[in-house]
Amino acid sequence: MTIIALTGGIGSGKSEVSRQFAKLGVPIVDTDEIAHELTATGSPVLAQINQLFNADFLAKDGSLDRAKLRAHVFNSPSERQKLEALLHPLIRANALKKLAENEHQFHPSYQILVIPLLFESNQYAGLVHKTLLVDCAEDLQIQRAMARSQLDEAQVKAIMAAQVSRATRLKLADEVIENNGSLAELIENVAKMHKKLTKMAVQTCIINQLL
Repeated sequence: MTIIALTGGIGSGKSEVSRQFAKLGVPIVDTDEIAHELTATGSPVLAQINQLFNADFLAKDGSLDRAKLRAHVFNSPSERQKLEALLHPLIRANALKKLAENEHQFHPSYQILVIPLLFESNQYAGLVHKTLLVDCAEDLQIQRAMARSQLDEAQVKAIMAAQVSRATRLKLADEVIENNGSLAELIENVAKMHKKLTKMAVQTCIINQLL
């Protein structure tokens, strides 16, 4: 099973790239979506978060106040570590389960595992075969992040500063999809990358069968 890790900084366009790969028939497993599923209202994990943080981050309807919790752990490394110690093993286990289910159901040449903070942690070391970065200019990152969320420019810049730098991501990534232009240009870039990754996955499969 060939697994491609898709990553990129805030506002880079990971979600749109994922959608375009999905349209091409590539199974997508998104760790952010898994985190949201795990922390849905009424979930056992939400109860654990409630206990861990003394119910300070639940809304009146019992749902998780994600913005409030995000701001809290962003400003407190020790609190962030507590949350990560709870969530990360569960997210990884669920991701592995979904990948295995996709392999059994679809037999794809490759799958995409979306990991926004891939280069900031080692949670998936040894699991993925290639890393694919969605890259764009930093001013575009800021504009896009502000447009899709309720964050202001200062907040977006603070998040960017907490992530690895654009230069570091470009250095560490195996492959890069540029997202500085129009949606049509991005779709074309994704289609080209799909052909490249499919060829790579098929070649890898043949080599493994010969070994």
